[in-house]
Amino acid sequence: MAETQYKPPGLEAWDIVIVVLYFIVILGVGLFAMFKSNRGTVSGYFLAGRFMTWLPVGASLFASNIGSEHFIGLAGSGAAGGIGVGAFEFNAIILLQLLGWVFLPVYIAGGICTLPEYISRRYGGRRLRMWLSVLSLLLYIFTKISVNLFSGALFIRLALGWNLYLAILLMLGMTCLCTLTGGLTAVIYTDTLCTFLMVTGSLTVMGLGFAEVGGYDGLKQKYMMAVSNDTLYSNSSCGRPRDDAFVMLRDPVNSDMPWAGFIFGQTIASIWYWCADQVIVQRALAAKSLSHAQGACLLASYIKILPLFTLVMPGMISRVLSPDRVACSVPEKCMEICGSEVGCTNIAYPELVLKLLPTGLKGLMMAVMMAALMSDLTSIFNSASTLFTIDVYGRFRKKASVRELMIVGRIMVAIMTGIGILWIPVVQSVQGGQLFIYIQAVSAYFSPPIAALYLISILWTKATEKGAFWGMIVGFIVGAIRMILDFTHLEPRCGEEDTRPGIIAKVHYMYFALILFWITVFTIVVISYFTKPRPEGNTARLTWWTLHEKPSDTDVMEEARDEEIEKQEIPEEDDIEMEEIEADEDKEKGATEETPTVTLRPSRHPPESKIKRLYSWFCGYEAGTEEAKKAAHEQHERLAMITSLERDPRAETFLNINVVIILAVGLYLYIFFSI
Repeated sequence: MAETQYKPPGLEAWDIVIVVLYFIVILGVGLFAMFKSNRGTVSGYFLAGRFMTWLPVGASLFASNIGSEHFIGLAGSGAAGGIGVGAFEFNAIILLQLLGWVFLPVYIAGGICTLPEYISRRYGGRRLRMWLSVLSLLLYIFTKISVNLFSGALFIRLALGWNLYLAILLMLGMTCLCTLTGGLTAVIYTDTLCTFLMVTGSLTVMGLGFAEVGGYDGLKQKYMMAVSNDTLYSNSSCGRPRDDAFVMLRDPVNSDMPWAGFIFGQTIASIWYWCADQVIVQRALAAKSLSHAQGACLLASYIKILPLFTLVMPGMISRVLSPDRVACSVPEKCMEICGSEVGCTNIAYPELVLKLLPTGLKGLMMAVMMAALMSDLTSIFNSASTLFTIDVYGRFRKKASVRELMIVGRIMVAIMTGIGILWIPVVQSVQGGQLFIYIQAVSAYFSPPIAALYLISILWTKATEKGAFWGMIVGFIVGAIRMILDFTHLEPRCGEEDTRPGIIAKVHYMYFALILFWITVFTIVVISYFTKPRPEGNTARLTWWTLHEKPSDTDVMEEARDEEIEKQEIPEEDDIEMEEIEADEDKEKGATEETPTVTLRPSRHPPESKIKRLYSWFCGYEAGTEEAKKAAHEQHERLAMITSLERDPRAETFLNINVVIILAVGLYLYIFFSI
């Protein structure tokens, strides 16, 4: 008999003890980062001082990607449609090498802190940098913050029976406490621990799950028969597994994972995420050298082989073991089971954990899920505050102190989180209730123009600021129209007539991503041919072809290298104020939207009390102290060394051999699971 009333299974005392111990350890990691790192400089807080080795950076790359939305979304899509969703994980194996060997050398040679900063140096002006920052923040709200909060809270709701929004508040409190004090150093240390927990815990669940269904062969047989009682005793095909469930890349026209759309469209959309998104790239930029950054990309790639087996297939196993709940097909019963009328496949992974694991291990997996959620949120919070503080707020408030910039960045994170919570009901209702597919679809509406911009910026020296800006505007308008149409014309349920416009019903979002990419490329190239570069635009060390050129005398990179030191070289009790000075000769030339030259002048204030100094240390507002000035000098010297791109020949050979190996493995896995 089908289950129709949801009953929280609950966690026992030992499970809760393990979860509490996990939180204590995470808080300990955050406190360790407070003592270990210098957070009183912008580079120290946002880029961990560029002292990280390949192991923690690689673990952070993986943990920043594999959040609770993967435990919920990948497993849920596996339960709904089979192994096809695993293609996204194998795609990352290839794109991480693109990041490490094409994009990162340019980013590091330019000495950048944020990706919009790179665009500003490449083209000059402010508007393109500002637009990219705002667009990235919007993508964070729609595809990261809201999704992570929903997926993590869903697991807590199933485990404890709590209200969805009460669970969200608990997670936010813990995440903010760990993130806002330690900066990127705390994030990377936390991510390293989270990676170990996620891999260990998910391998445990995978092993128990396969033992329950009789291995991979047993899964292939039983999954095709895993339907709810309502589906079994009806004449409808709704709620039944796909015939191609064990094929990864499928029919190019009539499937949910068209091979042509994925290879040529989805890959382009994913370039933004892996090669031009602040959350991912910021971790790689924290590495102590290019070799360590590339080693981190390789480590993350090797670990990315696992999710098909540890997340997607366990979701399919969950459908086999709990078909009446996971594979429900009647809207009213689905609403009773999981609170969504469009399906309950999103509960596949937590359902499996709570059904299979004994006391103690349930608590471990609860900690793993919380680790995944908090890892993702800490990464997003740190990167979002970096983007807003440096690229948006700093453009309007040119006299802002370091303390003010850090406070404003954290306030912006709180605002974005509030908007993300309000967006959660939309996340629950679109794309047939498949969380992971929702993420990919929304990314396909906005990320192809960003991917086009960064590819052209790095590979074509003739691109101009006007071409890049208007290409982005055109791409955004086209993508926004598709998104609005998608959300106002929801996909019909199984058995209902599809009355959506043809641009939605007949053009898969992966093909749309391909179309949008080439629209943007065409716009950028055509306008660039008919316009001239801005005077302050620059290509030296900012394209693949000019990596080793000597920067010109007016290169803004030199100013950026000294900026951190200038901010610290003031009397110990002074705050910092920045005053814009515009050159008269620029005004005479009629220059517009110039990046301002700034000088810093101390403003005397009375000595701080001990309580205020303790507060400043706790939050990382240590600008002006001897330690901060010393750290700024060290970071200046380290930046000069890193941007030289010098590498050990033996390390370079080892890394190149591993690139060939991992690319061959990725290609083999694609072929093996697609034929």
